[in-house]
Amino acid sequence: MANNLKRPVIVVMGSLQMDLISVISKLPRPGETLRSEKFYTAPGGKGANQAVAAARLGAEVRMVGRIGNDLFGTSLLENCSDNGIDVSGVSVDPERPSGVSTILIDEQKENYITASYGANLACDDIELRAVRSALDGADSLLLQLEIPADVSLAAAHIANEEGVTVIWDPAPADEMPAEAYSAADVITPNQTEAKSLTGVEITDSDTGLEAAKKLVQRGAKLAIVKMAELGTCYASKNERAHVPPHIVEAVDTVAAGDAFAGAFSIAIAEGVSLDKAIRFGSAAGALAVTKHGAQDAMPNRDEIESLIKTYPNGNS
Repeated sequence: MANNLKRPVIVVMGSLQMDLISVISKLPRPGETLRSEKFYTAPGGKGANQAVAAARLGAEVRMVGRIGNDLFGTSLLENCSDNGIDVSGVSVDPERPSGVSTILIDEQKENYITASYGANLACDDIELRAVRSALDGADSLLLQLEIPADVSLAAAHIANEEGVTVIWDPAPADEMPAEAYSAADVITPNQTEAKSLTGVEITDSDTGLEAAKKLVQRGAKLAIVKMAELGTCYASKNERAHVPPHIVEAVDTVAAGDAFAGAFSIAIAEGVSLDKAIRFGSAAGALAVTKHGAQDAMPNRDEIESLIKTYPNGNS
């Protein structure tokens, strides 16, 4: 996918968190202590992950969120800045700690996450003023559900007024406001989140398409259901289709969806077709699972384009 002359401008409003990651052979039983095979920390938070993903692909990225006045917060802010992200919209909370996620990765490379959102949950009118300013000249606003849902919804409405595309990743899905479906231009749940939102058990492309259709019926203009090794399904009022996956050797599945969000937003801003934008996002997600961590795993454009060129129809 060629780079357009205009550099995409992506605004991300969402969480910044420090990830505390343990690699284990299996999940412990109640009362059981297991030895971790490996432990490491990494900057995370779905908002910051998506911001890094977009920045690494050449976008001008403006981050809006909140951190605590602590060492984690300082590290999170420095990491965003090091990735070329404008952090003038990130405020420092003097009372609440920075968000922290505890992540367990088992031998199947699946991840199990508990999150303490800290300062992220204090986002309020300060961040809304910041997002209004950041949306000037922007192509897309990326939202998730790791800051207060009513604040994200208000931000979506501001973007609607400004004619900025809203791409909403509904994670964690149980916080999704009913109004969000119509406020978003694109909603991008994974298969677990799609089941939570629609009740559809997703086991193949047919059930993925069924879930996407239900999301459209709830008001979404475009629903994209990310299904890992099953590929990606999407639906709008006028079309629906399945995009085959890129099968890769996974190291861990942390932040695959965030890689998708950043890459998809870039592709849409650059004016490619919906099918190509989804393939670009899917390739980014596939590459992310081949590396450890979240933000460190975000691929660059050459890696994505190489994967697509080698396996243009997925199923690599």
